[in-house]
Amino acid sequence: MANEQKNRQKSDVNPIMVQQHLSGASYPMSKQDMINKAQENNASQEILDTLHQLPDQEYKSPVDVSREVGKLK
Repeated sequence: MANEQKNRQKSDVNPIMVQQHLSGASYPMSKQDMINKAQENNASQEILDTLHQLPDQEYKSPVDVSREVGKLK
């Protein structure tokens, strides 16, 4: 459990910051697709680290992404 908490640490990144780096994304998309899109949009390492912490699932909308980013503690 401690390891799981370590992997989902709260960062200073908020859902709005993440969405700014997913500009032009087409949903649904996988976690890896989001990471790739963020890299294309020159996301900072902090944004990429946050995306890596999200569950490996399909995200149907920006709301799904924002919800999961908000859960990071």
